[in-house]
Amino acid sequence: MPAPELNPSQNQAVRRTDVPLLVLAGAGSGKTRVITQKIAHLVNQLDYEPRHITAVTFTNKAAREMKARVGELLRGVSTKGLNISTFHTLGLNILRREHKRLGLKPGFSLFDDQDSGNLLKELLHKNSDDEQITGSVQWQISAWKNDLKSPEQVASTAEDSQTKRAARLYGDYQRSLRAYNAVDFDDLILLPVQLFRENRDILDIWQNLVRYLLVDEYQDTNLSQYELVKQLVGVRQAFTVVGDDDQSIYAWRGARPENLEQLKSDFPRLQVIKMEQNYRSTGRILKAANRLIANNPHVFEKRLWSGLGPGDPIRVMHCRNENHEAERVVSEIIHHRFNGSANYGDYAILYRGNHQARLFETALRQHNIPYYLSGGTSFFSRTEIKDVMAYLRLLSNPEDDTALLRIINTPRREIGATTLEKLGRYATSRDTPLLAACDELGLEQVLSGRPLERLRDFYRWISDYRIRGERDHPVATVRDMLKDLDYEGWLFEISASDKTAEKRWANVTELVAWLQKLHEGDMAGESLASMINHLTLRDVLERQEDGSGGDQVHLMTLHSAKGLEFPFVFLVGMEEELLPHRSSIEEDSIEEERRLAYVGITRARRVLTMSFAAKRKRYGEMTACEPSRFLEELPEEDLLWESKKSHLSKNERQERGNAHLANLRAMLGKE
Repeated sequence: MPAPELNPSQNQAVRRTDVPLLVLAGAGSGKTRVITQKIAHLVNQLDYEPRHITAVTFTNKAAREMKARVGELLRGVSTKGLNISTFHTLGLNILRREHKRLGLKPGFSLFDDQDSGNLLKELLHKNSDDEQITGSVQWQISAWKNDLKSPEQVASTAEDSQTKRAARLYGDYQRSLRAYNAVDFDDLILLPVQLFRENRDILDIWQNLVRYLLVDEYQDTNLSQYELVKQLVGVRQAFTVVGDDDQSIYAWRGARPENLEQLKSDFPRLQVIKMEQNYRSTGRILKAANRLIANNPHVFEKRLWSGLGPGDPIRVMHCRNENHEAERVVSEIIHHRFNGSANYGDYAILYRGNHQARLFETALRQHNIPYYLSGGTSFFSRTEIKDVMAYLRLLSNPEDDTALLRIINTPRREIGATTLEKLGRYATSRDTPLLAACDELGLEQVLSGRPLERLRDFYRWISDYRIRGERDHPVATVRDMLKDLDYEGWLFEISASDKTAEKRWANVTELVAWLQKLHEGDMAGESLASMINHLTLRDVLERQEDGSGGDQVHLMTLHSAKGLEFPFVFLVGMEEELLPHRSSIEEDSIEEERRLAYVGITRARRVLTMSFAAKRKRYGEMTACEPSRFLEELPEEDLLWESKKSHLSKNERQERGNAHLANLRAMLGKE
């Protein structure tokens, strides 16, 4: 019998398990339902053990949602061992289990972008020959790793001096990571792929463990992730990948929509199932999306359709300038809420670049409208959290020099820059980590007196808590360490006000509570190092996604909006050099920009409004703007163009005046 609540194509995607399967899932077509129902089908109907099923996606949010849905579908059935996670969490789990074969020690550290950037700056400072290389080298190294290129391979094919210098820096960077017993975010995929390539016995173990693999958002995979998928499925070829080439908007992260086409070559038995029924948007919105994206070349053709009726026309607002645009959008929200029963959280303002948000923030604040700005400060990027995490990383991995340098004088220990410089030179000459160098007898040749004594005291203090962390309750050890440091007192000493210090200390206590929850739950019995790496990875991943803003107007980039939906969407800045972006026009690479616009359109459930400005300030000067070419590619019969001059009737103007007056009264707290 068909699975409940599934349409024919969804049902086919769930039940087909005898061939490798590509499910082309259009926006709003129910892909998460298909993946979760398929997991339940594998367990209930085909007797798969949950531990032999692995599902991977790209965000913690998506993984949590899948776990919750599968838990409901398999209520009463043990799901022990079922692995639903992000790609990078899967990679981290592989590294934890196989670290010895990779030459890593058990407490290896996971470097985030800031740690990696600091390490590269240090290497650039040491090697004056590399001073011309800018911060773009961090992005370049990441791209090389995603393309499975080693420093040696890059160096052998380098055609210019700058690439050769970058390749040399890449090699130095990798050696430094190994010296620190650390890996970075990209290594979480690269290292397992290299491990499996060189060790058939280990690959056999993992292929036997992963007997059915499901991959979400497959169009966002890069080369290394695709290779990992191929390795894990092996000759069994038992997999389902779900993706949509029209929503591939992460080329700058290394995503390769061509991986969808590559599947046909690598797996000749591949079956393709198209899911084209959209359950989110009205007919006119989908017609506009289909007409727009048809201008891109396609390997797989599909056309979204909806049973929700045609819906309202798509409004296009012509604004005088960017200030007028912000005013009109906010005015529309006020008017719409006054006449309807919508919540603030039902509205989203989507734009191409973060710099566009400021004017909308100003207009929303002026009208006392609550809003949520996507891409705010990450919890783990706060100074106090970075400090405490550095202490925990050093407890877990005494070879983590980056962590040591961050906290050796936090709080102050009167260990000066000259002392650290001498320690660094000595450690480099001995090829030993900074912490271990603090306790070596040879250090007495370069340091003496109070500076040497302070370094030795720090070494003994860290070593004592390392032993306690391995022997005693890890979270209790962390609490004792913070109390011993008097880190709370330090925050009150350095903060601008007691209120600020209290907030910062509350963040620290939240972090400790998080560790306690991990220790009592999913990571019971795991080491402190494992918990720290788990939190670091969670931070890196969640900085790439965004949580809900609650009952607030959502302000976010088109990249951040992917995977979300809203009843009422304002797609602003529909102008040449904004959407499509100027760099894409210059490089003649418009296709991904068109996919970005497609993503923006398909976020709207009921009403879509687009806007563009006749003039916009650029580089301090007011410049004339052209409407985006994408507006010309939409179905003219479904667009309602609204001039910069009001054509509202007297009654409509009165209605809007009443709406603004009501909003003003609400701001003043009057009836």
